[in-house]
Amino acid sequence: MPASSRMDPLLAKAKPIRNDSNPSVITYLRRRKQVVGQMKIAARKEQTLALSVVPEGAEDKTELPVLQKPKESRTVSKLSRELKEIVFVIQSQSNSFHSKRAEDLKRDILKQAADLGKELPTVLLIHQMDRHEGAWTILPLMKDYSRNSSWIFFCEEDTRIQVVKLLEVLGRFDSSKEWFLGKALYDEESTIIHHYAFAENPTVFKFPDFAAGWALSIPLVNKLAKKLKSEPLKSDFTIDLKHENIIIFYILNKEEFINKIAFIFECIKVSSKACSVSFQCYAIEDNLTQDFESLMDASFRELFLPVPVVKQTWEREAALIEYYSDYADISIPTVDLGIPNTDRGHCGKTFAILERFLNHTSPRTPWLVIVDDDTLISIFRLRKLLSCYDPNEPVFLGERYGYGLGTGGYSYITGGGGMVFSRTAVQKLLASKCRCYSMDAPDDMVLGMCFSGLGVPITHSPLFHQARPMDYPKDYLSHQIPVSFHKHWNIDPVKVYFTWLAPNTEEAHNGKKVEYNREDL
Repeated sequence: MPASSRMDPLLAKAKPIRNDSNPSVITYLRRRKQVVGQMKIAARKEQTLALSVVPEGAEDKTELPVLQKPKESRTVSKLSRELKEIVFVIQSQSNSFHSKRAEDLKRDILKQAADLGKELPTVLLIHQMDRHEGAWTILPLMKDYSRNSSWIFFCEEDTRIQVVKLLEVLGRFDSSKEWFLGKALYDEESTIIHHYAFAENPTVFKFPDFAAGWALSIPLVNKLAKKLKSEPLKSDFTIDLKHENIIIFYILNKEEFINKIAFIFECIKVSSKACSVSFQCYAIEDNLTQDFESLMDASFRELFLPVPVVKQTWEREAALIEYYSDYADISIPTVDLGIPNTDRGHCGKTFAILERFLNHTSPRTPWLVIVDDDTLISIFRLRKLLSCYDPNEPVFLGERYGYGLGTGGYSYITGGGGMVFSRTAVQKLLASKCRCYSMDAPDDMVLGMCFSGLGVPITHSPLFHQARPMDYPKDYLSHQIPVSFHKHWNIDPVKVYFTWLAPNTEEAHNGKKVEYNREDL
C-alpha cells in the first residue's frame, strides 16, 4: 500500500495491507461484485428508500418495511419522554471555532427539549468523549453510545434540527428493530475517492449524507458494538468516512447485513421549518478585521504544465505567492530550495517550505497555505474562511484523512486539497524533533504523524477537496461553498475554477464574460 494519499492511481491499484479473515475496507471494495449482487432496492413514496440485503444466491423473503403512521396527537409530556430516548451525538472538533459551533447546537437542542418538558435528552460532543485519535470515525466509540436509549442521532455542527419533527420521523420506525436512517447519497460514476467501488453501476450503493443527520437504532448499535469487540477493526486508510462506514457494516455482518436501511431525511434546505433536519450551507463568514489579502502566503511544488492554469485562475487573488522547484526559473518565477525533485512524496521539500516561511517572511503573516500545482483554490473564500480561526492557536486545516486509526494510527490533512498552517503551528512543529524519515516520504502523512505526536489536532473542513467536482455526489456539493478541488484529469481546469471557485459565476476571462453551469461538470 503506498504511503501517501497523493499517489491516487497507485492507491487504487495497490494490494491491501491485510487480507485475512477480517479484511480491510479497501480489500472489501475490491470484492464489490459480491455486494452488488445482494442488494434489493425498492422505492417507497417520493424520495424515500428502503433497502434489504441477503446472502448471494439465497431466496429473499425479507419484506420491505411498512412504516408506522405518525400519531395524530401526543401530549407534551409524552414528546418529552420520547425525546429522552434519543442520544444526540454531534460530530464536533476540538478547535475553538468548531467547538463553539457544536456547543451552540447543543444548547439549541436542549432549549427545544426544555420547551417540551423536563425530560432532557443526552447530547454528546465527540471531541469530548474520548482522546482516541480515531474518535471522529465514530465506530471506535460505538460501545459508549447506547446509554439506555432507543436511538442514536448523529449530526454535524452545522446541522439544524427541528426536534418535534425529528420525533415524528423516528416514531414511524420500530426502534426494537435494526435501523439505519439517513439521507441517501450515491456516486453517478465510479470515483477514486471510493476506490472505484461498484464500477459497473455506482448508483446502486447508497450512503448517508452526514450533514443531514443519521440515526441508528439501539439494537443495531449493540450488534455493531458486540461485533467490534470480538472482531476489532483492521483499518488502513480512512478517506471518505460516510462511504466507508457503510462498507464496514457489510464487513462486520459478513453475509448478514443490517436488517433494514431507510433513507428518509431528504430535507437539505436553509432554515426550512418543514424539515425534521435541515442544513445551512457551510458558511464562510468574516469574523475578524485583519486584512488577510496581505497576510496570505501560498506556496506549491513543481510540475510546470499546470502553472499556466494557476496564472489564469487563482494567482491573481493571492497577494503573496511563491512557486517552488528544484531550480530557479525567472520566467515563472520559481524558487530553488536546494531540494532535489523526487518521484514519490515531497517531505523534504515541504519541510524546506516550512523553514522558509518561518525564517524569511514577516511575523505579521499568520498563515501558510501549501497546495499542489494542480490544485484549484479560491483565495477569496479561503481568506474569509481563515477569519473564523485564531492564528495564535496551532491550526492545521484542510480535508482530513486517517491512517491505521483502529490500531494506533493518526489523522492527517491530505495535501491535494491544500494544507493550511497557522504560524503558531509551524513554530511548534519546527521546534520539535519530528522530521521526514526520508526526503521522498509522503509529506502530508508525516505532518499528520508529527502533529499527532505534538498533541495538535487536525482540523477538518469539508470545503477542501482532494478530487474533482465530478468525483463527489451532486447532492453533497449542493450545500457547500467549496474552497478547493484537485486534479486536472479529463477536465477543463479553467472552466472548473470559474464555475465552482471564482468569487462569482461571471468572471472576465480573455476579455469576455463567461458563465458555466455546474450541471455540465
